[in-house]
Amino acid sequence: MPETQLTRTHRKERVGEVISDKMTKTIVVRVERRFRHPRFKKVITRYRKLYAHDEKREAKVGDRVRIEETRPLSRLKCWRLVAVVGREATAPVVPAGA
Repeated sequence: MPETQLTRTHRKERVGEVISDKMTKTIVVRVERRFRHPRFKKVITRYRKLYAHDEKREAKVGDRVRIEETRPLSRLKCWRLVAVVGREATAPVVPAGA
């Protein structure tokens, strides 16, 4: 096969924050979109929840992640985790009564 057929086509990528990891191999990512209102010129922030496939279950709540568009994997899931961009800084857990 020629090399041009082996490369993947350009896919949409988004960066967002993980807001849920309670499902098996699925994370919910909140993606922020900022734009200027066409009439009033005020900067508006809108959020979107995207369901992404996390095969290795490496993303946790609060992490910043990069996700990529892929074929539909389920009714809601058509994104997959590419990389964890930043980790949530967690305080050390102190057991109760210690």
